Amino acid sequence: MDAEDVRRLLEEVRAGTLSPAQAAERLRILPYEAVGEAARVDHHRELRSGIPEVVLGEFKTAEQISDILEALARGGSGALATRVDAEKARAVRARVARALYHEVARMLVVEPDRPRGGRGRGTIAVVAAGTSDLPVAEEAALTAEFLGHPVARLTDVGVAGLHRVLAASEKLRACEVAVVVAGMEGALPSVVAGLIDRPIVAVPTSVGYGVGLGGFAAMLAMLASCSPGVAVVNIDNGFGAAVAAARINAVRGDG
Repeated sequence: MDAEDVRRLLEEVRAGTLSPAQAAERLRILPYEAVGEAARVDHHRELRSGIPEVVLGEFKTAEQISDILEALARGGSGALATRVDAEKARAVRARVARALYHEVARMLVVEPDRPRGGRGRGTIAVVAAGTSDLPVAEEAALTAEFLGHPVARLTDVGVAGLHRVLAASEKLRACEVAVVVAGMEGALPSVVAGLIDRPIVAVPTSVGYGVGLGGFAAMLAMLASCSPGVAVVNIDNGFGAAVAAARINAVRGDG
């Protein structure tokens, strides 16, 4: 449930199309709902922070993911699960028919009844240095789209072929925020930040050879960027980068 859902509920009560008792029943499970013995679903999170609760699926069973997705989606706001492998996703989809699996991103998406579109002031560009960075980049892109923001995908534009990112500079200048995903030495965010005057959210990935240390080399390079104003999230954290970009890009209401 988000602020728009609450406003709609109050308008229905004021118009007499919904009784106070009916409204109270809709609000009954708020602010959280116990799901099984292991989870308490936070239905108020989007109302408080603008971002709904999302399921981290990597360390949960298919049954736990299914139960939580169903609880989150029950009110019509949809649901999202990240880091779900293909085998686990098949088991979840057998229980949650509305869930769509995006294999590259390893994400399950239950689309909301009312799309969240129109929440962004502009476009979020998701920029991937190489094809190997696509799982993290797609996690970011799908998350941003689920949150109601238009996304432009720019892939395989790493600095090993600098002409590729230079050729994309017009599209980059058209965005409001850029999420830049890179492994290896992690140089791409510095280059992009030198080309455009937009906020940059950099995502180091664990892609690279031994000295890359599972993404630490890329992360340290991004933190030490010579281009000022680059914000850096955790290694492989496409989801966190998308949330940061969505908050930067958000259309502010009048309350």
